[in-house]
Amino acid sequence: MRFGYWTPIFGGWLRNVEDENTPATFAHIAEVAAAAERGGFDLTLIPELNLNDIKGADGPALDAWTLAAATAAITSTLEIMAAVRPSFHPPAIAAKQASTIQEISGGRFTLNVVSAWWEEEARQYGVPFAHHDGRYALTREYVAALRGLWTKTPFSYSGDHITLEGTYSEPKPAVQPLIYAGGESEAGRAAISDFADAYLTHGGTVEELATKIADMRRRREEAGKAPFSRFGMAAFAIVRDTEEEAQAELERITDVRSGAAYDSYQQFVTKSQLDTEVSLRDYSVSNRGLRPNLVGTPEQVAERIREFEAVGVDVLLLQFSPMLQELERFAEQVIPLVNTPR
Repeated sequence: MRFGYWTPIFGGWLRNVEDENTPATFAHIAEVAAAAERGGFDLTLIPELNLNDIKGADGPALDAWTLAAATAAITSTLEIMAAVRPSFHPPAIAAKQASTIQEISGGRFTLNVVSAWWEEEARQYGVPFAHHDGRYALTREYVAALRGLWTKTPFSYSGDHITLEGTYSEPKPAVQPLIYAGGESEAGRAAISDFADAYLTHGGTVEELATKIADMRRRREEAGKAPFSRFGMAAFAIVRDTEEEAQAELERITDVRSGAAYDSYQQFVTKSQLDTEVSLRDYSVSNRGLRPNLVGTPEQVAERIREFEAVGVDVLLLQFSPMLQELERFAEQVIPLVNTPR
C-alpha cells in the first residue's frame, strides 16, 4: 500500500467544525510535508479549487500549482500529485508548467486530471462550464495534447475543443508525468479507461471498491490497453487508543448543520453523476471520506486497510483533522502495522 495525504489548501476538511487547527498557510503545509516524509508517506494530492468548498466560498483556497512547485522544492521523496482542470489551464501552458515542476522535483510530479464539477466557481472565474459529457470530451483531448507537447517539437493538434499549430514547448520532462483520473458516470469511466494511467475514486466500502476496480480493469482490457498502474481511494481516518474514543470523534465531526459550504455540496451532487448516493453524513467530510470506515484503534484501521488492499486498492489518499497531529499519529501507529508482514 502507498500512503498519501491531501495537502490542506482549505484550512481543514470538516464542514461542521470551524477551526481545525490547520491554517491555510505554506508554513503549515511545509510542516505537514516534512512530517509526512519522516513518517513514511509516499505522496501528496494537492487539490485544485479557486473557491473553498469546505468552509464556504469566502474561505481561503490556496493555488494548487504554486503549492506543487513549492512543495517539490522542499521535499525529496514525496510524489507530488497536482490536480488540474482542463477548462482552467490552456494545455500548452500546463504542459510547460508540468515540465518545470518535474525538473524541480527530480521526476516526482504527477497529475490528477479532474473534469470539474462546480459551475458557480467557473462563473466567478470567467471559465466556460460545459455539460457533463462535454467536460470529459474536453479532457480526452487535453491529455492527448499534454502528451504530444511533452514528446514532440513542434507539436500540432486539431480537435473539437483544442487546436495547436506548430507549438514549441521546451524543455521536455525527463520523466513524463503519470496521469491519474477519477469518475463514476458512464462517460467518465469510458473516457478514463482510454486516457488515464491510474484510476482514483471517492471513498467507498470494500464491496463497492471491489466492484469498481473489477469494472475498470475490464474496461481497460476491452480497450486493448495496459492495465492501470494504480488504483487509489480517498478516505478520512480517525485513529484513537480505543474504539469508543474514535466513535466519539466521529459523532463530533458529523454533527450536521447547514452552513456556507452546503451550497457547494449541492452543486457537487447535482453537477456530478455519482454511482453512490451521498448522504448529509457523507457531506460532513469531503470526497465520501468516511465511507471506507477507517475509524477505530490502530489495529482496527490497519485491518480495514488490508481489506481494501486485498480487492486492489494500492493508493490511499488520506485526510485528517487536525491535519498535522493526526497525520503524525497515523504514521506512527498505523503505517507500521500495515507494512508488517503477517
